[in-house]
Amino acid sequence: MTDGRARWAVSALFFANGLLVGSWAPKIPVLMARLGITEAMAGLIVLGLGAGSLCVMPLFGAMVARAGSARAVRVAAWAASSSLVWMSMMPGYWSVAAAVFLFGGVIGGMDVAMNANAVAVERHRGRAIMSSCHGFWSLGGLAGAGAGGALILAFGEIFHSVMVTVAVVGVLVWALPRLLEDRPAPEAEKVPLRLPRTPLPYLIGLMALTAMIPEGAILDWAAVYLQREMGASLAVAGWGFAACAGTMAVMRFLGDALRRRFGAVTTLRASAGVAMAGLALAGLADTPGPAIAGFALAGIGIANMVPIAFSAAGNVPGLAAGMGLSVVTMMGYSGILLAPGSIGFLAEHLSLGTIYLALAVLLVIPLALSRLAGTADFEKR
Repeated sequence: MTDGRARWAVSALFFANGLLVGSWAPKIPVLMARLGITEAMAGLIVLGLGAGSLCVMPLFGAMVARAGSARAVRVAAWAASSSLVWMSMMPGYWSVAAAVFLFGGVIGGMDVAMNANAVAVERHRGRAIMSSCHGFWSLGGLAGAGAGGALILAFGEIFHSVMVTVAVVGVLVWALPRLLEDRPAPEAEKVPLRLPRTPLPYLIGLMALTAMIPEGAILDWAAVYLQREMGASLAVAGWGFAACAGTMAVMRFLGDALRRRFGAVTTLRASAGVAMAGLALAGLADTPGPAIAGFALAGIGIANMVPIAFSAAGNVPGLAAGMGLSVVTMMGYSGILLAPGSIGFLAEHLSLGTIYLALAVLLVIPLALSRLAGTADFEKR
């Protein structure tokens, strides 16, 4: 297996995972209409997706530790490939909720396993690739969300799900045989099926958590902030997250080169500083233009913080990559899950501008913990 083929194979898996997650977004209003449910009931279904991810991630972390990331990602990827079809065919509220819970589980399991495989490729090549892998995830999410609504509107929910499944299966057929095999040696000590007892992965997880909360806050509340507090039109309001997502995608493809040149710690510190400046600009702005510019600047900073945290977790000395990554992915993605509801509650008492300023201060935490990202740096031996 050549280095290049393994590198592009794991990148393709990130794209497929992003495609599935992006394709889920336009299905939510369709499910609401089909089931005749309220926003609150739909919110419970969405919460079930997060709960499925958090429940299953540790299991796949243990599978990575015991059998290698290549085997784990094959199991998760094939299970996830047709997951949108499951929920499209479920007839009632609880059956859809169960399908979404399983969808969250296999997507979360695939997330842990493919990040572990990216860490294995980084070690094998002696070069960082994690940021660009997350860039491919962003492209997949953009493709899924962008094309999903049009496909559903033109051909219906089931046709959309089948087309996404066909596309994902095509990626898997090409990518899975080309993955880097990282099965532990037969004589290697078996890793206990328990969460790590060393504090290091949890501290790295705290870095990922505090980096992902601002991302979730921009995703869910930027448009509301621009529209309700600044009087922007709906079309202009949509540019808040679009500006952040666009700069994030670009910076993720540049991030590996930056990390190789300056090191993970310096890159993380610079990223945190830029993200803090962007959030502060957005929070202090009184017109939509500067706020959108602030969100774009925040995207530049946020882009590489989580990939660096994942690489650091996968290279913690004396700890299997799968177990460290399961902790960091659980803690990191809980930021995306917890941010929307928590910020919605706070927004009843504070302006969203004040909340974005507070999120800038929150990034002091990964800045203070940045030395822990040193495990993301390595040299090929």
